[in-house]
Formats: sequence, C-alpha cells, structure tokens
Amino acid sequence: MLDTIHGGAELAAALRGAGHQVDEVDVYRGEGGIPVEEALVRTYDLVTAPVHLDPDHPLLRQHGPAVSHHEMVGWVLRAHLPRPFIEITGARGKTTTAHALASLLPGPGILHTSTGTYRYPERVRLWKRSITPASLIPAAHEAWRIGGWLVAEESLGVTGAGDVAVLTSPEDYPIAAGRKRAITEKCRLISRTRIVVLPPGIDLPRKTVAADEMVSFDGPVCRFSGRGIVGTFANPLCTLAGYRAALSLAAATACVIGVDPSPLAEFTALPGRMATRWEGDLLIVDNANSGTNVATTLDAARYARTLAGNGALTLVIGEEARAVCEGFSPEDVRRAVSAVGPTGIVYVGEAWCTAGEEHTAASLDEGLDLARSITPEGAIILAVKTWR
Repeated sequence: MLDTIHGGAELAAALRGAGHQVDEVDVYRGEGGIPVEEALVRTYDLVTAPVHLDPDHPLLRQHGPAVSHHEMVGWVLRAHLPRPFIEITGARGKTTTAHALASLLPGPGILHTSTGTYRYPERVRLWKRSITPASLIPAAHEAWRIGGWLVAEESLGVTGAGDVAVLTSPEDYPIAAGRKRAITEKCRLISRTRIVVLPPGIDLPRKTVAADEMVSFDGPVCRFSGRGIVGTFANPLCTLAGYRAALSLAAATACVIGVDPSPLAEFTALPGRMATRWEGDLLIVDNANSGTNVATTLDAARYARTLAGNGALTLVIGEEARAVCEGFSPEDVRRAVSAVGPTGIVYVGEAWCTAGEEHTAASLDEGLDLARSITPEGAIILAVKTWR
C-alpha cells in the first residue's frame, strides 16, 4: 500500500479486514509503515498506489505496475454495492452536482461529498472526511446497511464499481510530479463504469451520455428529454454558469436512471457555492470552496452586481488550503482581480501575507471580518479556495 496519508491507511485496514497481509509505505513523508528500502527487497502479489504518485518512484519501478487506490476500493466494495451507486468526479462542480442529484432520489440513501456524508431523506450529516477513494468505504457500507442508494463525490477519478459515473468538467492539470494529466486518469477510470455522463468538451468512445444532448437552457428555464423522461423546470440558479453545468449533469443523470429531474426547480445554492445573504445593506456572495477559480470568481462578481447594483464591491480572494490538488495561483488571483475590478481587495493565504499588500488575512474567516470593516454597504464576494 503506497501512500498512507491520502486514505491509504484506511484502505490497508479494509484489506486486512478481508484477510490480506498488507505492508504500508508512507511515500510522501516517510513517517509511517515500513521504510522504502525494506519494501524494495520484499516480494508482493499486488501493489496499489494513488493516481497522483510519481510513476518514477523506486517502488513502482521495482514492483509495478500498480493498481490505483480507486480500483482497489472498487474491489473491496464489490460484494456489498449499494444500488443505484453514482460516482462523480471532475475539477469543479462535483459537490453541487452530487447534492442536486441526491435531492432527486427517492427513499433512503447516502450522499458522500467534501461538505460531509449525509443520510437521506433526513439529510443528517453523519461525518465529514476527505473525498479520497478510501473515504468511500464507510459511506458505501452505510448505504448498504440501510438498503439505500449512494451518490459519491471522489477526487481524481472513480472506482468504476458504480452504475453511473459522472465527469463534471473537462479542465486539466498535471499530477504525479508532472508525468500524468488529471483528465487522462479520470477518463481512464470512468471508462470502466457501465454508463458515463459527460460535460461538453469531452468525448469517450463508448457507453457515454452527453449531458448537453439531453438538457438545454433558456435563461432560468431548463428543458430535458432522455430515456423517455421529458419536461422542464425553472430555477434562477440556471442563469449562473457553474450551477447551469451542475444542474445539467444532475438532470441528465436522473433521466439515465429513470428519475424525473423536475424537482430541481426547488434546488437552492449550497454554502460556499454562490449562496447569498444580506447583512443590513451589505450583500455577501459566498463562493469559497475547493473548486474556486478565475471563472467562478467572475460568475460571483456578475451575480453580486445583479443583486446589489454597481456600488462598492470588495473581493476576498486567495488560497487557504494548500492541500487542494488544483491550486489558485497568484497569477490566476491577479487575473481574477483585474477582470472583476473591485473597489476593495482582501488577499487570503500565506503567499499574500508577505507580499506587502494593504489588506491580507491568513484565513477565510479573517478575510471576511476585514472585508466587513472596509465595506459598510454594497457587496462582498468570498472567492477563496478552501475545503468546506
């Protein structure tokens, strides 16, 4: 088991519980399991590694090729898979798509996302963990226990054990010490699923459903037609690019599994994903999440000006969580600031606290407090990349 800090320890425990003998190697920190040198001279029947590990690592050269953590989780779950089981991956839009789809499914079920793992229909949060492949194991076990469905958000791919895999966006970035591309790994893994729902910009050779061939928009109105399910719904979130993409994917996936998407008319913005609130004369648009980037920041600015007019607008922007795979670089932050043209700026993150900017903060919460102090009325946009 290569890598113990991105769910590897939990996956190793599951394999031991199934009767296997497992060695763990902490390939990133060297603080857990057995040393690399010891693992190099041992003999193994199987090696499993995360998709983001450098393929030139000595253990992969010696014992590879490796099975991915995603595939191993699918193997662990194979005897007790909940139905339907829908896996969702992509650079952005995963969480919103997952919540939208879960809101449509009848009966008991489990929603597993970066915002937490929830039991439906009560929508009670059971726990909050990462969205590494191994974090799927307890969520799947709970879904099986209650005899319900499972909708799961996963980082950098899917297990392939689901009934449907959804790719939420075509954006790409380097992984594995720059020797792999994220979208290539995601497409490789999702192609093992029986049915794949795709966004515009991605084409796989088989078993795929193009969401934009089933779903279209006219302002706030969504029209859908697929697998014998035809209808419309209206939701003001459809006017936002990020929500339009997520609602399109959720509606198409619902049609694929025989569920009417019409109740998406009642779907509301998630915290950190364009949720809005008024504090007196001050509007706060909360777009701080793990998928925050230049495009979503521009969407948030347009949304804020639509709701609050063209008065004062303070942008709280940066990167709080360094662990996020696809970062929000200083160059991208400056591009977003230039495009938005705010009247006030609060930069968040270590890179800015030492850069000599006038208003800086170490965290999202500190950034919001500072923004309130310099923006008595108008709008504040939270555009900080962070895990929430």
